[in-house]
Amino acid sequence: MNDFNFTRRTFLAGSSAVALTMGAPLAFGAEPTKIGFVYVGPVGDHGWTHGHDLGRKAVEAKFGDKVKTTFVENVAEGPDSERVIRQLASSGHQLIFTTSFGFMNPTIKVAKQFPKVMFEHATGYKTAPNVSVYNARFHQGRAVIGTIAGHMSKSGVAGYIASFPIPEVVMGINAFTLAAQKVNPDFKTKVVWVNSWYDPGKESDATKTLIDQGADMITQHTDSPAPLQVAENRGVFGFGQASDMKSYAPRAQLTAILDDWSDYYIDRVQAIMDGNWKSQNVWDGMKEGMVKIAPYGDAITDAAKADAEKVRIGITDGSMHAFAGPIKNQAGEEVLAAGQSLTDDKMATMDWYVAGVQS
Repeated sequence: MNDFNFTRRTFLAGSSAVALTMGAPLAFGAEPTKIGFVYVGPVGDHGWTHGHDLGRKAVEAKFGDKVKTTFVENVAEGPDSERVIRQLASSGHQLIFTTSFGFMNPTIKVAKQFPKVMFEHATGYKTAPNVSVYNARFHQGRAVIGTIAGHMSKSGVAGYIASFPIPEVVMGINAFTLAAQKVNPDFKTKVVWVNSWYDPGKESDATKTLIDQGADMITQHTDSPAPLQVAENRGVFGFGQASDMKSYAPRAQLTAILDDWSDYYIDRVQAIMDGNWKSQNVWDGMKEGMVKIAPYGDAITDAAKADAEKVRIGITDGSMHAFAGPIKNQAGEEVLAAGQSLTDDKMATMDWYVAGVQS
C-alpha cells in the first residue's frame, strides 16, 4: 500500500461519505478486484460498524494491491441505501457487502439490476443467485454475559438498550435473560427501545432511565459506547457490544461480545477472485470464531468467570444451547419443554419474550 491509500470525498448528496482505499499500481496493468462495503453507522462508532471495518481492513492486509476497497458510512436504511448500493454496483465493484438488516430489500432490488455483481447482506434472510446472506449467532455471546450478570447483579435487574424489535434483537434479550435466570431465578431485564442502531444521545438517556429504575447491569443492542460511559459514571457494570469498548469504560465493562467478520470477508473475496463464488446462507457463531468474548474485567468474581467460561466452552463445543427448555414466555406459558432446544428456524423468527423480560 502506498502513502495515498486513504482518501475521502463526497460520494452522494447528503451526509453519506465514502472512503477509498487505493492499492499500489499492479504489475502488467492488472486491475484490482473492487470490493464495496455499506455501513449503517460511522466507522468510529467503536461497535457494529467498527467491527465490520476491521474485517475490511483484514481483506486489505490479506490481499494487498490485488484489491481496492470502498466503504460508505452513515447510510440510512431506506432509499439512501438503495442509491449507495446502486452507485457501488455501477462503478465497477465486483462484490458488495451491505451490513445492516434494513439494507435487505434495497440489496435485493439492486442485485436484480446488476446480475453480474455479487452481493453479501448481513443479518437478512432474502437470497438470490447473486445475493448471499450472513449473520452471527450473537445470542451465544448474550448467554455468556447473562451468566455474568446473574452472578454480579445485586438488584437482580438488568437494563437493556435495544434498537429495533426484530428477531435478532429479541433473541438476544431472551438469551441474556434466560442465562441470568439460571443463576438467579428472579432476575429481570428491563428494556428501553431507542429505535436506532446508533444514537449516542438516545442510548445515554435510556441508560440513565434504566439505572434510575434499579438496573445495576447494563447491556445493549446498539452501537455506541454511550451506555457503558454512563455506567462508568454511575458506578454500575455493563458489557461492550460488537467490539471491545473497555477504553471507554475501563471499570464498568465486565467483558464484551466481539463480532469477528475477518475470516468470512477474506473467504468471500477469495471466492470472487477464484471465480467460484456462490450464493449461500451462513449463520456462524462461537464454534466458527465469528462470535468471541473479550477478556474479562478485573471486577468479575471468580464464580462469575468460572460459570461464564462453562457456558462459553459448552456453546462452542455444542454441549450447551442458549435456548434449552424448559422455557416460559411472559404470560407464564411453557413454550419449550425440558430436554428440548429451539431450532434455528424458531430462533430466526422469534417475536416473543421469555418470562422476566419487561419490554
